[in-house]
Amino acid sequence: MANDIKNQRAYRPLVYVCSPFSGDVEGNTERARRFCRFALEQGQIPLAPHLMFPQFMTDDDPAERELAIFMDIVLMGKCSELWVLGDTISEGMAVEIEKAKKRRQPM
Repeated sequence: MANDIKNQRAYRPLVYVCSPFSGDVEGNTERARRFCRFALEQGQIPLAPHLMFPQFMTDDDPAERELAIFMDIVLMGKCSELWVLGDTISEGMAVEIEKAKKRRQPM
């Protein structure tokens, strides 16, 4: 499987994985991991900051949450597309989606 993924293509666009985090953190984290794997298998480079930032920031601190969302938006701007995944649009996702619409970033 790893060789199949490696040999698929040389160019891989960076895509922003937009999915829920807060609420069911454990379940949402596992789903985000699966979404990233899906993007990888589609030939993309997945970027899911909500899998990285909680390693050193806390979502329960309003100032840190606001900073994390700001950093999410900066990183999202580096991506060729925003992939909205899952069956729920969280408050943070709504901010990301609205920003992508204003930027006319493909979703």
